[in-house]
Amino acid sequence: QVQLVESGGGLVQPGGSLRLSCAASGIIFRIYRMGWYRQAPGKQRELVAAITSGDSTNYVESVKGRFTISRDNAKKTAYLQMNSLKPEDTAVYYCNALYRDSQAYWGQGTQVTVSS
Repeated sequence: QVQLVESGGGLVQPGGSLRLSCAASGIIFRIYRMGWYRQAPGKQRELVAAITSGDSTNYVESVKGRFTISRDNAKKTAYLQMNSLKPEDTAVYYCNALYRDSQAYWGQGTQVTVSS
């Protein structure tokens, strides 16, 4: 049984930081591309950041220089460090595990709210 469990969301003031974690089980974690997506109310889900099995990373333009994705294969966990948060970063953040564009798994999501 595959499980992706996100944690680390919450309420933070603009300019603040949060670190999201995604703990995986039931998959050979090291071979999967790990991604963080987000979905704000009334908007489509978008890919925020991804890290391949070879540790290559990519980011949506709006978070470049503020967010950092990483992974720890020994702990089967992916992370998203979010700094200089803005109100427009408010969304539900989802963890995704993808292998060869055919095997995809999702976490349940964690709410991130950026507000003063």
